[in-house]
Amino acid sequence: MLAQLKGLFSNDIGIDLGTANSLVYVRDRGIVLHEPSVVAIQAGTTNVLAVGEEAKRMLGRTPGNIVAIRPMKDGVIADFEITEAMLRHFIQKVHNRKLIAPRVVVAVPSGITEVEKRAVKDSATHAGAREVYLIEQPMASAIGVGLPVHEPAGNMIVDIGGGTCEIAIISLAGIVFSRSLRVGGDEFDETIIAHMKRAYNLMIGERTAEEIKIRCGSAYPLEQELSMEVKGRDLSAGLPKTLTVRSEEIREALKEPLASILESIRITLERCPPELSADLVDRGIVIAGGGALLRGIDRLVAEETGLPVHIAENPLTAVAEGTGRVLQELQFLKRVAYSR
Repeated sequence: MLAQLKGLFSNDIGIDLGTANSLVYVRDRGIVLHEPSVVAIQAGTTNVLAVGEEAKRMLGRTPGNIVAIRPMKDGVIADFEITEAMLRHFIQKVHNRKLIAPRVVVAVPSGITEVEKRAVKDSATHAGAREVYLIEQPMASAIGVGLPVHEPAGNMIVDIGGGTCEIAIISLAGIVFSRSLRVGGDEFDETIIAHMKRAYNLMIGERTAEEIKIRCGSAYPLEQELSMEVKGRDLSAGLPKTLTVRSEEIREALKEPLASILESIRITLERCPPELSADLVDRGIVIAGGGALLRGIDRLVAEETGLPVHIAENPLTAVAEGTGRVLQELQFLKRVAYSR
C-alpha cells in the first residue's frame, strides 16, 4: 500500500532534449524513454498527430496535409510550441497518474544564450514540470560516463550529438573551459547529401544519408573498407536510381565537419591550465554522444592530439544518465544547474 501511495507522488525526471533523439530518465527507474525528437502535425495548425518513433517514420514521406518537424535545431528550440507539445508528450508518457508535478532536469548545450535557456525552462514548465533545472550537456555527459568530476583533477569530455559538439575540461565539479560547436550528426548527414548530389547527381533524403553514415561512415581508414547500395532520385533524368558507394568516399566527404571538431579540441587543449594538462596525459579524452559511434573517431582524435582516447561505454545515453545521477544529489544539482 505504501509503495502504491509513493508511486502516486512526484517522480523526478531528467531529460536529454537532443536535436536528433530525446531520452527521459526517471529517478529509481533509469532511462524509460528513448525516442527521436520528431513531431508530426496537421499542416497549418499546431495539432499534434504523432511524436517520436512514429513521427520519424513519416519524415520525407508525408502527404500535403501532414508535416513532420524536428523542433530542435543545433541543440536549441527552433519551434517553441511544437517543442512544448513534444515535452508534454514525453513527460505524460512517463509520469501518468501522479498527484504532484515532477521536478525536471534538462540538459542544454553549454553555448546557448539566456533567451534560449529561458525558452527551454518555459517549455518544460508549460509541459507540466514543478521545478526546472538546466545542466550543461558536457557536465551531464561527464557524470553519465562515470568521470570523477568532483576531484581536483582534469577530465576532458567530447560529446558529439545530433546538432552540437560539446567539448569541456572539468575539475572540482565545474567547467574550467568549454566550447560548443554547432556541428554534429546532422551536419554529417547534410555533408553526405551534398556529396551524393555533387558526385553522382543523386538526390537522397535525410534518412538515407543517416543510413549511409551508420553503415559506411568512418573517420579513419578501415582494415576492411565497406560499401552499400544507395537508392535515390537522378536529378538529370528525374527517375529513381540505385548505385554503390564506398566507405573511402564517405570518409573523404566527412573530412570538413570532422576538421571543425578537431580544431575545437585543439583550441580547448591550448586553453587548458598546465596542471590539468598534465592530468590529461594520463586520463586522456572521453568521447560520448551519437558521433562517438562513427568508426575510427577515437583513432583520429588520438592521432591528432597524442592523448589516449576512450569511447564511452554507452555513448548515446551518457547525457540522460548524467541528468539522472544529478537528480540523486540535490545539493550538487543546485550547485551545477541553473534553477528556475
